[in-house]
Amino acid sequence: MSKQYEAAGVSLTAGYESVSRMKKHVARSMRKEVMTGLGSFGAMFDLSQLNLKEPVLVSGTDGVGTKLKLAFALDQHDTIGIDCVAMCVNDIIVQGAEPLYFLDYIALGKAVPAKIERIVAGVAEGCVQSGCTLIGGETAEMPGMYADGEYDIAGFAVGAVEKQKLITGEHVQPGDVILGLASSGVHSNGFSLVRKIVAESGLRYEDELMMFGSTIGNTLLMPTRIYVEAVKAALETEKIQAMVHITGGGFYENVPRVLPEGCGATFDPKKWPTLPVFDWLEQAGNVPRHDMYNVFNMGIGYMMIVKPEDVDAVTARLARENETVYTIGTVTDEPGVRIHGVDQ
Repeated sequence: MSKQYEAAGVSLTAGYESVSRMKKHVARSMRKEVMTGLGSFGAMFDLSQLNLKEPVLVSGTDGVGTKLKLAFALDQHDTIGIDCVAMCVNDIIVQGAEPLYFLDYIALGKAVPAKIERIVAGVAEGCVQSGCTLIGGETAEMPGMYADGEYDIAGFAVGAVEKQKLITGEHVQPGDVILGLASSGVHSNGFSLVRKIVAESGLRYEDELMMFGSTIGNTLLMPTRIYVEAVKAALETEKIQAMVHITGGGFYENVPRVLPEGCGATFDPKKWPTLPVFDWLEQAGNVPRHDMYNVFNMGIGYMMIVKPEDVDAVTARLARENETVYTIGTVTDEPGVRIHGVDQ
């Protein structure tokens, strides 16, 4: 142990203890294709075990953003790792790719093994929920870079799909139906606005609101839903034209990303229930309705675009996976996104 390094603010002993604490959580997520254990310089994954004839790798990276500020304020770190995994794996399943493995990066001013274990336990839980392996990562102790008790977390996921089964959206046409899968709440986007609204409301995260049935903090920290297993099940038997993960930019920015040139979408908010958290944010922050759909998921965390004749079959398949599904919109021949009661 370097005493000089310790004096500079870096504890190698705490780092070693953190890795030791992680191992039991990482082990929960192991897949048979993994060829290395935790701690090797490079993580190896045997793609030949997947039996794909023309494998296409699909990757994604993301973080949790300022939702971390709530975790700091409440000293709750068990679910933030789920958020990090969700933001990555929900993106790659959009193109039909099964998530295979995940790597995390945690940077903090001081290594506190118990806290790091809680964060990584959440990452491992997210990997278990999505069927991928937490294959490696990095915990960087950087004194002077982060305020006391604060940290950042980011993730990187890799998935694979048979080339002929890629979901590209190229065959989407006007008249196709948009199905919405329920979100658990705010998920992991829009928290700069959320924190501003809470601060200006004069309330604390520890305060309970009757409409939430819980504290403000617990409601806002609800982890991002992971849609991987339900989507995989639907893809096995049903025809999906395109899919959308509703993240930063809400409806207006994310939906056009999967639509062919010349196509747009229209949505009817009466077709799904608005979660109480969004009603409160809109009212407490005096947020224009258009902005709500441009920042938040508004109760819909994931979308599937299908042909009209496939709606019943896809909905039934998702229901068997315990997904709450709503028929929320239609693809149009007019570019852009329009929401009834907001844009019309």
